[in-house]
Amino acid sequence: MVRAATLCALLACAAPLAAQHDQHAGADGRHRMSRDNPMLPGMRGIVPPVTPWLPGAGIDPSTLPAAQPRQLVELADGDTLRLEARFVRRSIGGRSFVMYGFNGQYPGPLLRVPQAATVVIDFHNAIDQPSTVHWHGVRLDNRFDGVPDVTQPEVPPGQSFRYEVHFPDAGIYWYHPHVREDVQQDLGLYGNMLVTPAATDYYGPANREEVIMLDDIVIEADTLVHYGREAPNYALMGRFGTTMLVNGEPHYHLQVARGEVVRFYITNVANTRIFNLSFGGARMKVVGSDVGKFEREQWIESVLISPAERYIVDVRFDEPGTFAMQNRVQGLDHFMGELYSETWELGMVEVSASPATPDHRAAFEILRENHDVVAEIDRVRPFFERSPDHELRLNVRAGNLPTPMVAFMSLDTAYFRPLELNDAMPDMNWVTTGREITWILRDAATGAENMDIHWRFRRGDVVKIRIHNEGKGRSFHPMSHPIHFHGQRLLVLSVDGVPNPNLVWKDTILIPVGRTVDLLMEASNPGTWMMHCHIAEHLGAGMMGLFTVEER
Repeated sequence: MVRAATLCALLACAAPLAAQHDQHAGADGRHRMSRDNPMLPGMRGIVPPVTPWLPGAGIDPSTLPAAQPRQLVELADGDTLRLEARFVRRSIGGRSFVMYGFNGQYPGPLLRVPQAATVVIDFHNAIDQPSTVHWHGVRLDNRFDGVPDVTQPEVPPGQSFRYEVHFPDAGIYWYHPHVREDVQQDLGLYGNMLVTPAATDYYGPANREEVIMLDDIVIEADTLVHYGREAPNYALMGRFGTTMLVNGEPHYHLQVARGEVVRFYITNVANTRIFNLSFGGARMKVVGSDVGKFEREQWIESVLISPAERYIVDVRFDEPGTFAMQNRVQGLDHFMGELYSETWELGMVEVSASPATPDHRAAFEILRENHDVVAEIDRVRPFFERSPDHELRLNVRAGNLPTPMVAFMSLDTAYFRPLELNDAMPDMNWVTTGREITWILRDAATGAENMDIHWRFRRGDVVKIRIHNEGKGRSFHPMSHPIHFHGQRLLVLSVDGVPNPNLVWKDTILIPVGRTVDLLMEASNPGTWMMHCHIAEHLGAGMMGLFTVEER
């Protein structure tokens, strides 16, 4: 089992079916799902109990510099880069918006650095909110992890902070704020770091590499839907976008030669959406994920990727023609109690008749076994069968919600899926905020919740963690959660007791509804670190805890 390839089957997730999506925008500014749906009776006129807010209010977009496509920045060991968060003018689908950008780009600059390098990032905050930069997935010095009140103070508007970022692991990583991610990240503050391996044969051969960031944003009636000033709105399920973005644009386009092998480095930077990505029937194999390669490569039909996860996928385009890059899922209609097929077309790959040079067909057909990864994991295999050292239970607490919503959620007929692939209840989701909703990490042994959790380990410990996501009957609204552990790397050992026979080092793990996932964490990096759900609105509604790795 490779999790990217077969997680849907393992978790009894509905198989993706093909159909064309149909977007619907509400004139009242409410977030509509991707097909017509009646509003829940009694919900009309109910709005989120927070101040509606868009950053940069009052700024004329025409007075701002137009955001530019991201640029590749090559950094060597010891180099310094100035990174500035600033206001930009973004054009999406012919409409202009005031948004954010790192160095005026969307996404932020693509940083390519060699493995084992250390670079200096001089961050300057030129937006209207405090901010930081978190270097997601990088096992760096704890002082530079970018978590306010844990590793550093917030960086106020007009102020700066110097980060020293060390890259011990090859692969694909990303950077983003760790202050009001539901706003700052959603409005464009994100970028990738591509860490090139020291070994020249670390990956198989490919004709080219493409770095893509999957995202979505809520645009209705030609405007961005407001955020909550005091607390996140969309706090129940997260902010599912109405417009899909690839590298900040509504349509991705790539031209390749016949027979080219393209290595895609894929990052999901959406607030809440899980993507199920495929390339129009082109052959795909998964090569790596968050913190390196799989034990062995494996053929896949699509890659299921939750917020903050990364996957490395090799795709060979055998025949000339056009291949659609698609997000193919089954949506849920809560009101009708039925599933429906949904396909979002994210872009196109045009394949010419000219043959690729060189032709990597023979190498592509081989599923490589990565003996270096196997040997590295062998060191911790003796810990696989031990009892868990810690256990977390995932749940939610709700209060002061609209009566119609509480009544609907308590129905015995309400159906909750292992994975949410669409917003099945947009009006109810929109009105919930971090004031009424608290998403919970609960320590099963002590009962401590969220920031009252503070585990302690010693450097070199190998820690087994069991996470159970409580389902219907034990949770007001069960929902899957991508759980991110800062500063360390982990293995997914099993789901519901079914062993994972193809391992890869991870930092973000998707925990579906009703499932129990066993993890093994290598506590290799000292400091006090955060663990949290990477749905931005769930983090903003409290779903985070701490652990400390002490020096021996």
